[in-house]
Amino acid sequence: MKCFVTGASGFIGSNLVRELLARGHRVKALLRAGADERGLRGLKFEKITGDILDRPLLQRELEGCDWCFHVAASYQLWMRRYAPMYEINVQGTRNVLETAGRAGCKKIVYTSTVGCIGLPKRARDGSYPPTTEVDIAAESQMTNDYKRSKFQAEGVAFDLFRKMGLPIVIVNPSAPVGPGDVKPTPTGQIIVDFLNRRLPAYLETGLNWVHVRDVAIGHILAAEKGRLGERYILGNKEGNWTMRETLAALEKASNIPATKIKIPYWLAYRVAEISEFIAFFTGKAPRATLAGVRMAKHKMWFDPDKAVRELGLPQTPPAQAFADAIAWFRANGYVKTSAKVL
Repeated sequence: MKCFVTGASGFIGSNLVRELLARGHRVKALLRAGADERGLRGLKFEKITGDILDRPLLQRELEGCDWCFHVAASYQLWMRRYAPMYEINVQGTRNVLETAGRAGCKKIVYTSTVGCIGLPKRARDGSYPPTTEVDIAAESQMTNDYKRSKFQAEGVAFDLFRKMGLPIVIVNPSAPVGPGDVKPTPTGQIIVDFLNRRLPAYLETGLNWVHVRDVAIGHILAAEKGRLGERYILGNKEGNWTMRETLAALEKASNIPATKIKIPYWLAYRVAEISEFIAFFTGKAPRATLAGVRMAKHKMWFDPDKAVRELGLPQTPPAQAFADAIAWFRANGYVKTSAKVL
């Protein structure tokens, strides 16, 4: 298949390009001018320079493509102005999906997020049963502009499927980790900070960890087998961990002791307020964000059974995902020499 990929320089996007090429597909990748292409080194694909707000470019380059993977997004938990995020995540999504439909793409896979799926509710026994694709996200769950913009973008995707019959399949990755996290992402930064011993304490939360390679393969499986108009959680059944469990796994994989100090929520909130106040004047991203703290209040646990059952989504053990991420960060200069050993 001839595949068009947006966001190809990102964490998921670069791994997707790698997996597509490994399966013999041809790839045309849309990259912004000046994009960090380290995650694509050594890969043979057709490079297109531009962005998803340029409709004429999309119309020209999508012609003749069989599959379209719209992975590009503005993923930041703090910005001085959020209007550009909505322009990219919402209007950009409409541009890509509509244009792919007009170009005759047989499958259009849109990368959403589990942030658009309802959060687990506490059961009587105190547990938090993971949620599935049928759980509707409440408006109160949209606690930051990234989640709100992606929620609106997912609505665009559903709307274009229902009203125009576009061959859209939606995938909702959870928290991917693994090799190739160049930027790194906010979740990857947790690992980098841990390896550099910059996590003196932690804020308790719950995340569903998944190997980024499984997420990339999940995109391809969605193009091959996904039912139109459906969404699929790309996560791991065994990946619903608290932050304490996550740090224990990092300790085991890295041989670096994990902190046992837990930060109270109120203190983390105050630190984030101060960090964002300073960031507004300096223009530098804050170390702690209000968006991150608000999300940490919830157990973001999900059940990927539908993707496993219908698509055959791989289930690489989360411990292996962390081991692969640690090895990649160490091999690519993200860890200070003094922090590599005990």
